[in-house]
Amino acid sequence: MNKQMIGGSLTKEQIDFYNDEGYVVLPNLLTEEDLISAQEAMNQKVSMIAEELMRSGLIQDKLEHRPFRYRLAELFRDLSAEDFLKYGRSWRDRIPGYFHLMSNSKILDAVESLIGGELFSNPVYNVRPKIPKVAAGAVPWHQDKSYWPDANSNPVITVWIPLVDVNKLNGCLHIKPRTHKKRLLKWHQESVTGTGYTALKESQLGKTETVVLPVSAGSAILFNDRCLHMSTPNLSDEVRWSVDLRYQPTDQDPMTAHGVGFLARSRKHPERVAALEDWLAERPEHEVI
Repeated sequence: MNKQMIGGSLTKEQIDFYNDEGYVVLPNLLTEEDLISAQEAMNQKVSMIAEELMRSGLIQDKLEHRPFRYRLAELFRDLSAEDFLKYGRSWRDRIPGYFHLMSNSKILDAVESLIGGELFSNPVYNVRPKIPKVAAGAVPWHQDKSYWPDANSNPVITVWIPLVDVNKLNGCLHIKPRTHKKRLLKWHQESVTGTGYTALKESQLGKTETVVLPVSAGSAILFNDRCLHMSTPNLSDEVRWSVDLRYQPTDQDPMTAHGVGFLARSRKHPERVAALEDWLAERPEHEVI
């Protein structure tokens, strides 16, 4: 890649750390205001779920006045993991608040520092509500690339952002540095929780020391899609809300088998950058007339 076309917000030290270690932590990248639209989208989804649970007779109270960090956990407090998994282990709804987050210039500036100014937002973005006592909340050791093994896309950068403070109690991210230089390892489908997560065996993890990454809400952890990582169960009484967004250079495979991504930034063709109406209509670029 032409290094002269790489701009962005990261320092040389942060870029070097990412290239060497396979990840970088950006504390407090986003403010509460930056997260409002995504939180509103999550609240919208939770309200829809509460309405369905009420109609099904599974709950007697939609808990509309409970705080964001507790409401979903309390809705399912007396229900089963199967009840929760009916709504998926992660969400990928096209609600405007998610687009606003994926298009946030602070995120794009950071990613641009690593792969340049022609940025495609990968269709595999996830909203993850990790609730207490549901085994699906624990994500086994894996490489993100195991979900798109045949895609000609490297690098794909995951941008993992919590909407609440995350720690060992509620299930923060664990990562194995420098494993992004490994090939794609042979994985298997996790079969205990009913989620079908891809997973690696203990024998495949090597001797690289695990780094535990507790971070505050609005921080971002960027990592390569070959970097080994996992997260632990939520043992708290709140929801561990997070999103994982993904970006790649525009000359890589758009992975249409996984959905429709969008052109998030283009220094060469800014007129083609997707607007909200394009994303809602599942158009990858803005239509220039």
